[in-house]
Amino acid sequence: MPGCFKKTLFALASLISFVSFILIVVAMGIPKWMTGKILCKTGADLVNATDPELVKFIGEIYYGLFRGGKIRQCGLGGRRSKFTIFPHMVKKLNTGLHVMIIIFLCVAIFFSLVSFGFCILNAIKVPYRAINGPAGACLWNFLAGAFVVLGVTSFMAAVKLHHLTERIANFRENVFQFIILEERFEDCFWICVASATAHAVNLLLIAISEIHFPKIKTKTEEVNVTAEDIMY
Repeated sequence: MPGCFKKTLFALASLISFVSFILIVVAMGIPKWMTGKILCKTGADLVNATDPELVKFIGEIYYGLFRGGKIRQCGLGGRRSKFTIFPHMVKKLNTGLHVMIIIFLCVAIFFSLVSFGFCILNAIKVPYRAINGPAGACLWNFLAGAFVVLGVTSFMAAVKLHHLTERIANFRENVFQFIILEERFEDCFWICVASATAHAVNLLLIAISEIHFPKIKTKTEEVNVTAEDIMY
C-alpha cells in the first residue's frame, strides 16, 4: 500500500486529470473560442464613410470549433445570423488543419481519462509493473498535455496564418466583403490552455510523490534498572 502522503498526491492528481477532461469537453462544445469586430468594407466604400460614420458598418463575430454567429452591420442596422462549421463552411477553410485541431483535442480527452485511471490506481495500491506506476502516470499526463498544446497551437496558426476569422466572416457573402478590425481569444481557448497547465501540475505532483523524505527517528531513553528499583 502507498503511504498517506503518496496517496494524497495521486488522489489530487486524479482529480486534476478529471477536471482537465471536463474542461476540454466543455471547451469543444461552446462556440466561444474567438470573438472579433468586422467591418463591412463594401458598404463603407459605397457611401464613402468617414471615421465617425464607420460605427454603422462595424459588426461582431464569434465562433468555436463547430458553430458560431455574427452581426452584420452594412448601414441598414444589425442583422444576426448563425452558422455551423460542418459540413459546408469547413470546405472553404483549411480543412485539414481544422480537422486536426479537433482530432488533437479528442486524443487529449482520451489520454486525460487514461491518466485519471492511472492516478487512481497508484493512489489505491503500488503496481507491480513500472509502466502502471508513476512512470505510466507521467507518460499519460505528458501525452494529454502535449495534445492539448498541439490543438491550441494549431488553432492559433489557423487564426493568425490562415486568416480563419476573415474566411468565416466572408463565407457565402456574394455582395458584401468584410475585413477584420479586431480579434480576441476567448474563454474556451484559455480553458484549453488551463487544461494543458493542469497536466503540467500533475507531472510536478507525481515527481514530488517519488521524493523519499528522511524519516524522523526519536531517541528512546535508556532505562537503567538498579537493585534498589527491583526491591521496590
